[in-house]
Amino acid sequence: MTGYFLRRALGALAVVLVLSIVVYATFYLAPGDPARLACGPRCNPEQLRQVREQLSLDDPVYLQYWHFLQGIVVGHDYSTGTGVLHCEAPCFGLSYQNDQQVTDLITQRLPATASLAAGAMAVWLLLGTGTGLLSTLRRGRATERVLTWLTLAGTATPVFISGLALLMLFCAYLEWLPFPTYVPLGDDPEQWAWNMLLPWFALGLLESAKYARLTRSSMLETLAEDHIRTFRAYGVSERRLVVRHALRGAVAPVVALTAADFGSIFGHAVLTEMMFGLPGIGQLLVNATRTIDLPVVVAVVMVTGITVVIANIVADVLYAVADRRVALR
Repeated sequence: MTGYFLRRALGALAVVLVLSIVVYATFYLAPGDPARLACGPRCNPEQLRQVREQLSLDDPVYLQYWHFLQGIVVGHDYSTGTGVLHCEAPCFGLSYQNDQQVTDLITQRLPATASLAAGAMAVWLLLGTGTGLLSTLRRGRATERVLTWLTLAGTATPVFISGLALLMLFCAYLEWLPFPTYVPLGDDPEQWAWNMLLPWFALGLLESAKYARLTRSSMLETLAEDHIRTFRAYGVSERRLVVRHALRGAVAPVVALTAADFGSIFGHAVLTEMMFGLPGIGQLLVNATRTIDLPVVVAVVMVTGITVVIANIVADVLYAVADRRVALR
């Protein structure tokens, strides 16, 4: 187990290093002048020169990249109009718009995105595994066909369509819920939950269809195994076979996919946050892209990539824990 974790940790560091190279080359070495973007449209030559010195853009490329990595690991000092500002690690630089530390911007937006991700994950697990279980219990009947069509429709429906439909139904037509306005969990937990219901379901419905198909296929595969046929020959009821034995076989891939999807959900949350006005990382990325705020864009991409790498390691470990037939090698 220890050797496995060491190998995965070294592999993860290598992936993150490659990711940092690709991200840095894409955003800082592509055609365009980062100094002019940081300085603004009304920048005179003297101001442009000062910004280039501040960002060390006259240094060789390898040295610029080293400063980029150094800032992430140990922090970096930046010269601003009010003096020298030390950016604590992990430091992705200062925003071009307000000289605010990018890590502070991400930290401020992280609770909204984490709330959305955690709630959506609960929705897709409950709906997805429940639908897959019911479809297996009713296989060969009309219920299974209806659920199959519903899961296909859910997979094909974009989140902005399902989100708009939920808003129109529950907020405008039925008036059961208020139009979502993000309330921090620490301020009012009840209002936080009520205002997050629609975003959770809008994002969770999209993913639940995938989990319903995965649960159903895994359970049907388990039901075809030899030991299940032996239980059936001894007179074990079909419902008990599905719930107690086939469901156990379907847990491992569902757990592994959940961990992996939780890491990539930050990318899927962009449209959801923009639609429901959630002040999360996705909305921060969209706003930074509009204003060409490179440090913010780079930081969000790096944080998302690192999250995906960590989530995949967790997925492998959870898969082995859920299914003891899998060896960690």
